Order: sequence, then C-alpha cells, then structure tokens
Amino acid sequence: MLNPNLDEIQLTKDDYERYSRHLILPEVGLEGQKRLKAASVLCIGTGGLGSPLLLYLAAAGIGRIGIVDFDVVDTSNLQRQVIHGTSWVGKPKIESAKNRIHEINPHCQVDLYETRISSENALDIIRPYDIVVDGTDNFPTRYLVNDACVLLDKPNVYGSIFRFEGQATVFNYEGGPNYRDLYPEPPPPGMVPSCAEGGVLGILPGIIGVIQATETVKIIIGQGNTLSGRLMLYNALDMKFRELKLRPNPIRPVIEKLIDYEEFCGIPQAKAEEAKQQMEIQEMTVKELKALLDSGAKDFLLLDVRNPHEYEIAKIPGSVLVPLPDIENGDGVTQVKELLNGHRLIAHCKMGGRSAKALAILKEAGIVGTNVKGGINAWSQEVDPSVPQY
Repeated sequence: MLNPNLDEIQLTKDDYERYSRHLILPEVGLEGQKRLKAASVLCIGTGGLGSPLLLYLAAAGIGRIGIVDFDVVDTSNLQRQVIHGTSWVGKPKIESAKNRIHEINPHCQVDLYETRISSENALDIIRPYDIVVDGTDNFPTRYLVNDACVLLDKPNVYGSIFRFEGQATVFNYEGGPNYRDLYPEPPPPGMVPSCAEGGVLGILPGIIGVIQATETVKIIIGQGNTLSGRLMLYNALDMKFRELKLRPNPIRPVIEKLIDYEEFCGIPQAKAEEAKQQMEIQEMTVKELKALLDSGAKDFLLLDVRNPHEYEIAKIPGSVLVPLPDIENGDGVTQVKELLNGHRLIAHCKMGGRSAKALAILKEAGIVGTNVKGGINAWSQEVDPSVPQY
C-alpha cells in the first residue's frame, strides 16, 4: 500500500463531481480518491493492453501517468487498440494516447517517453513512479521491466494476450513473486508466435487490460486482494477464468543489475542463424516471380506455406498450399515431394520468414528451393494492390 501525505492533496469542486461514484463507495471514499490523485503510474506500451488500462486509469483519477512507446499508429492496430483513432494513423502512439487521456480527464498529468525502453534508460524512466504496468508483447522487454522493478522495489502489474487467451498477475508486491518465478528461462526465440503472426481477438486485450487497471487501483487505495501470488488465466472461447498459485522461488538468481535482455533471450543468436539460413537459400523478388508467371512457364511449383485461413484471405495465382506446421511434422515434406514431380520449387508466406524456415527443412530432405522475398505482402505492395494486406 502506498503512503502519500494526504493532507497535501486537495480535491477540487470538479473532482467531487467527476469522482462522485467513487466517493460514495466506502472502499474508496475521500481518502481513496486522494490516494488516486497522489499516485503515479508508468505504462509501458500503448498497444492492445495499454489502450484500455490507460483509459480507465485516467478516468479513475490517477494524478500522473507516464507512457513509454516509440511506435506509430497503424490501421491494423485499430481492431484492438481502442485508445487510438483513424485520424491518428501514421502518428506517434504516445501523442494519440495523451490526446485521448486529456479528453477523458484534462486534470491528469501525462509524461511521454517516445523511446524504446532499454537497460540504459529503464531505471531512470521507472524510478519516479509508484507502480509500473507492463503492456509489452515480447520476452526481452518483460524481463527488463521485471528486473528494473525488482531493483527499484516497484509493483509490476503484468498482463499478456495471445489469440483467445490472456493472463494477468501482480509481480514484486509485498514480498510476492516476480516474473522470473513464473518464467525462470525464456522460451527459444520463435517458439511463441507474436500477435502479428498468430492473431488476437480484438476484445481480449480489453478484458486483460481492464484487469490490470483494476489491480493498479486496488494497490493504490489499499483495498481488496490483489493477484500477487496468483496467476489469472482467461479463455475467451470457453469464457472461463482459472487461477494458478505463484510462489517466490527460493533458489532464483539474485537480480543485481540490468543485463542485455536480447542476448539473454537468445535473439542475436536466432537472428544470426536465420541470416545464415537465408544466405544458403536462393531468393527472388516478387517482380521476378510476376515475370515468371507472365512467361507461362510450367516447370515450377509455387508453394504457399501459410495457414489455411490466411490462404483464404489472399493468394498468389497458381500457388499451392502446404502449411508450415505440416512441413515441420513431416507430412508436408512428403506432400511437397509428390507435388514437385521434378519441377523446381518456389516458396512464399506472408513476409518471407516462414517460407525460409520451410525451405530449410525441405533442404534437409534433399529438396532445394527459392524463397520469395517479402512474401505476399510484398506482392500486394509491388505487383497487385488488389491483394489484401493483413
């Protein structure tokens, strides 16, 4: 529980009107609303999770909100990142978020950090705030935020989402566990697909982000039982919540300083291996592929390794679908061999990464192919704009 000097906090006439529904709650009341006004919260990310939690923290009367983000609003964000609007596409997310926050609550102080949080700046950015809310979507940043919060003794309100499932908890609060107790070691790079690769139900981050906002408010006003020591799991398809107990690991390594989290998560090694594979795989541009298709040549197989529902969204004429998971389990390798029938192989996916991976697997089976650089997205941008980008 935070302990500000409430004698120095005064509510204005507008505050009394704005927060009247809080003030009549015995669990909040005048003292709780003063605590909210005195509190400072740092939100890392203004994406799917950051959008709803920022809206509700501002509406609740948090006096000072910090926002860390370096991205711009993209049309594909609008399906779930509800703090942003169409008029903000192409503009900085932090500016969009600040504008929307001040429409909800003009009295909220908003600090903007248009930068990528890193081991060099994390401690300085986090230090002035009472609570950190993690709205990030990658493992290196989650470990970084966790370790910085441990070093500075700040509560870390955590959430994550993927497809139809989400989870939330509170780390590093009143002697409770931290992120390293849940994930002592990061998964191998690429094992957990991003939302851009795997998709996410647009409503899902609203549920998890609002839970993060709720936990933040409870910590500030000192009411209720937080999720510290409990990992809440949510499945939107089944509409089920369940809970796992979390405990501090007595033998976990002591966090003494911030490290290179990209290195810790194996990102440079994975990128080097991917670059090595790509160097060993021949590439062609989408314009070269278009010229080949226009020539009427019949001596090649154009292989699409995306998932079936992606193939329904958009396809290159003449392509044949064999999804990467089928190639990985071996069934697809046999299928490709049958489809080739002595022809040469050209493979593509959405952006080129999965097809390169498929070609590396096929090469081990004695099948050499060419990768289409940039995938179907590049085809849409450079050859046929009528093909949807997704």
